Amino acid sequence: MISTQKRLGAALLGVVLAATLAACSNSTPAATPSPTATKAAAPLTGTITVLAASSLTKTFTALAADFEAANPGVTVQTTFAGSGALVTQIQQGDPGDIFAAAAAGPMATLAQGGQLEGTSTNFATNTLEIAVPPSNPANIQTFADLAKPGIKLVICAPTEPCGASAVAMEKVEGVTLNPVALEPAVASVLTAVSSGQADAGLVYKTDVLGSAGSVKGITFADSGKVINTYPIAVLKESKNQKVAQAFVDFILAAKAQGVLAAAGFGKP
Repeated sequence: MISTQKRLGAALLGVVLAATLAACSNSTPAATPSPTATKAAAPLTGTITVLAASSLTKTFTALAADFEAANPGVTVQTTFAGSGALVTQIQQGDPGDIFAAAAAGPMATLAQGGQLEGTSTNFATNTLEIAVPPSNPANIQTFADLAKPGIKLVICAPTEPCGASAVAMEKVEGVTLNPVALEPAVASVLTAVSSGQADAGLVYKTDVLGSAGSVKGITFADSGKVINTYPIAVLKESKNQKVAQAFVDFILAAKAQGVLAAAGFGKP
């Protein structure tokens, strides 16, 4: 005959087992990771062509190399010229994936023509500075000195952002300039001055900083009253819009912004 103590022990054991089984059956199963959540993003591949203002030559050449280093499957080709000239090339069907201009006007022209993928984004600013040969033989000290008789002054054509800014600065300063030549890009102005063909030229502050001493910069108080804002955008005809957008995002990110700041560009 089973004792009362044994019967109570058996009953208690049954209660514990039943509670354990119930807890197991009501527990929520562990979530299974989604395949898309654990899958790494596919690496970027292919070639893109960046069409950029000539004042961006040094910085964008360096940044293109940085972007390639971070994305080994990508090749970045660069073309530098005056922003207005690049707009004409794009309108005539020259292949390109990205356009970076030295002013809002050229970008607006492409936007109005439906040639941008989405909208442009401003990424930098710049201001004018007087460039003279290192010895400054004409003794240029002020903006007004550029209008003195006999001064061989070179500026950009007014169809280019650097030229349009020079015209705007004339109005700010109340000075009428008489350049001996109108160049198609700011790089050409810098070359004319550094080679001694011109006594002075109006270029961007960044051009003087990047000249490695081939020209001397003369600042003037009103330079901040005419500011060039640089926009960048993916072109609608881009054959590799994924990589093109990634490059635009790269230019807007902190590392590239630091490179631009070191070159003398201001924040947008």
